[in-house]
Amino acid sequence: MSYFENENVDELQKKFGILGKSADVQSMLATIEQVAPTDISVLIAGESGSGKELVASALHKHSMRTHKPFVIVNCGAIPAGIIESELFGHKKGSFTGAQSDRKGYFQSADGGTIFLDEIGETPLETQVKLLRVLEQGEFLPVGSSSSVRVDVRIIAASNRDLQKEVEEGTFRKDLYYRLKAITIQVPSLRDRAVDIPILAEKFAKDCAVRNQILFKGFSEGAYQAMSQHRWPGNIRELKNFIESLVILEKGGVIKTETVIRYLKADTPNDTQNPLLPVKLDRSVDQAERELILQQLFMLRREVAEMKTTLENGIPHQSGHSQSNDEYHPAMEVLPEDDENDVVNNDNPPILNPQMMGSLTAAQVEKELILRSLQRFNFNKRKTAQALEMAERTLYRKIKEYGIAKET
Repeated sequence: MSYFENENVDELQKKFGILGKSADVQSMLATIEQVAPTDISVLIAGESGSGKELVASALHKHSMRTHKPFVIVNCGAIPAGIIESELFGHKKGSFTGAQSDRKGYFQSADGGTIFLDEIGETPLETQVKLLRVLEQGEFLPVGSSSSVRVDVRIIAASNRDLQKEVEEGTFRKDLYYRLKAITIQVPSLRDRAVDIPILAEKFAKDCAVRNQILFKGFSEGAYQAMSQHRWPGNIRELKNFIESLVILEKGGVIKTETVIRYLKADTPNDTQNPLLPVKLDRSVDQAERELILQQLFMLRREVAEMKTTLENGIPHQSGHSQSNDEYHPAMEVLPEDDENDVVNNDNPPILNPQMMGSLTAAQVEKELILRSLQRFNFNKRKTAQALEMAERTLYRKIKEYGIAKET
């Protein structure tokens, strides 16, 4: 069965590159159509993997700036110490290592559009400069005394609740209200399950053509099985799943049992993965907790495997070195694989079979951060590095969870 027979769906694909017949997607597309031709700033809200960058791209492509630069900036991936230099540029000699003048992302986007993804990750002092660009169209490069004027449309996005961030004092109220005048909410995939067959067919056909693989389609039952899955990673997760399915099951119609088998393989429970102590149900909070736990157990398994490899005198081929004594927070927070292992009562792992059912995702994260801080004597930089987390994010979470060093 083909899900591309609807003329309206085909029209949406051609115009915005966004597929969907659900009410939420149709409403979102109507807003894009109204807002795109204007120069007004836009805030895009939605979960990770839901397609915020695709919305930003559609806004740019259908604006008067379509033939000018479209610059994408992941604010959460830029260290706090250099984010202003990256965004606004710097003058030669303004700091150690500044050996020449450098243009920032805003100057690169002059005349076009800049997309600030994960804007909630920017430090407060940087937010002041962003507000100035929004209101006056100018900024000061790092180390400069002269303002630089730019003509840039700003589109921002966040997967966090910025209203809550404002209340907690981690995001400027004036910047938030300046951005939120036009807010586009990108629905999660579980809230637009009717669109899953359309997206699945699109991803499958594209993958088959790109890899020159014969693809004969999905059965109706296969579509239903996918539509009933929660897809916590949203469209990004669905796309990766479909591409794996097409490549590994090439040549035939993909049926219900095949989809279910692969979904179970991607969703470990107490029988499919002995590392998980209990089976989790699929409420929103428990789904979040399940994702955190899966990542923690995977990290612990990787650390254990690397230790075994090194003990056997075999070079590790993961792309980076790790010593036997290298610390990973998952090793302290998680219980041992062997249920008969003795637990240290002075510092017991929080994640044990008896406690799992009552834990929230926040409690798991708080404990992981607390154990890591204790390990490094509350050295924030080392803790952030161990957790692979931006320092500013760590500071925000310490405040959020009320974590304090015991005296």
